Amino acid sequence: MLVSLTIRGESYTADLSQPIDISIPIEAGLGKVNCFYAPPVEFLPVVAGSFVGSTAQGGPVNFFNIKINPHGNGTHTECVGHIAREFFSINGSLKNFHFPAKLLTVFPIKTDDGDRVIFKNQLEEIFEKGEAEALILRTMPNDVRKLHTNYSGANPPYLHHEAVEYLVECGVEHLLLDLPSVDREEDGGKLLAHKAFWKHPDTMAAGRQNCTITELIFVDSVIKDGLYLLNLQIASFELDASPSKPVLFRLERG
Repeated sequence: MLVSLTIRGESYTADLSQPIDISIPIEAGLGKVNCFYAPPVEFLPVVAGSFVGSTAQGGPVNFFNIKINPHGNGTHTECVGHIAREFFSINGSLKNFHFPAKLLTVFPIKTDDGDRVIFKNQLEEIFEKGEAEALILRTMPNDVRKLHTNYSGANPPYLHHEAVEYLVECGVEHLLLDLPSVDREEDGGKLLAHKAFWKHPDTMAAGRQNCTITELIFVDSVIKDGLYLLNLQIASFELDASPSKPVLFRLERG
């Protein structure tokens, strides 16, 4: 099925029968992607009297409870409720689910103190105002180890807050990246990049309450940089974040 859309005056088509899933599957147990010391995911069958909610254990159906931390256990999408004192839910914030998106590959720069940071000047060279509502950042090096890396205590790469301010100036409303966070793992609670993205605490006045950040994606190296149609799928959680499934569709001119 083909759909047509116009981006910056140019006509494009996307084939919805050719999805590119850039989410990391959420799996139970150790050895899965993890960050911020979140406990591992657990899938536990309900047990009530003689009833067992597991067909593998002789039950009539599978009926599992799930224990998960959206921020720490896999691909997730968050809203300003992640940092605001006021209540915002991802279900209430994200109301549209399809966006023109640009995929870009960046190399975090190692600083004198050992951090690996994406800076404003790097993004200025490859992204300009009005290019797309959504920006997907793939960091290098990039390989399948990202599917099961434990980032806790590893000080992974992050974005400088001025780089995020630049993206906001460019009109980015949905930022996706293959890192645990836009901010440094331990920053004393400053959260400068998060605050810059949502213009917190002036979120409402700035019209940023419907903007989202999606973290811990994985974009295979065979996927080329460029323009895509993004379908950002979430569960309807009345919570600041939800496990999510961002899916890309290649855009062809004409």
